[in-house]
Amino acid sequence: MNGFLGFGTNLGDRKENLAQAINALNSRPDLTVLRTSGVYETEPWGLTDQPKFLNMVAEISTSIAPDELLERVKKLEQDMGREHGPRLGPRLIDIDILLLEGLVVDEPDLIIPHASLHLRAFVLVPLAELAPDLVHPVLGVTISHLAEQADGLEGVIPLLQS
Repeated sequence: MNGFLGFGTNLGDRKENLAQAINALNSRPDLTVLRTSGVYETEPWGLTDQPKFLNMVAEISTSIAPDELLERVKKLEQDMGREHGPRLGPRLIDIDILLLEGLVVDEPDLIIPHASLHLRAFVLVPLAELAPDLVHPVLGVTISHLAEQADGLEGVIPLLQS
């Protein structure tokens, strides 16, 4: 099944953190990164007194179950050195399952589509770059429509590739 993962980082070498996360996920035969959005520098969301983030979205194809995918991305975060800190606080890497085909999952540890997806410009803008016409399976509107309506669009700046 195909889906989308969101990536964020605001500690250390942010570009390298994103590259390392993509490469690590792509190193297994049961998960392939099909393509990635551009990288965006974004204002912190929720807890604002912290460094700016780099965010991006990857389209993936995987044969593993959603709960196993969650386990894998959380383990990768730990392997890369993510430490537990305040919710929405600074982090070396954060990987969220945004969407998996048309699946709707509502379990204590796993919600798909991501519960805050429709509120977060820093995720919607790169997601709309990859899949503007994709329809949110719960809200029934396109990702591009959600991105246009999101608060904080002015804080989502494309990073010029160097």
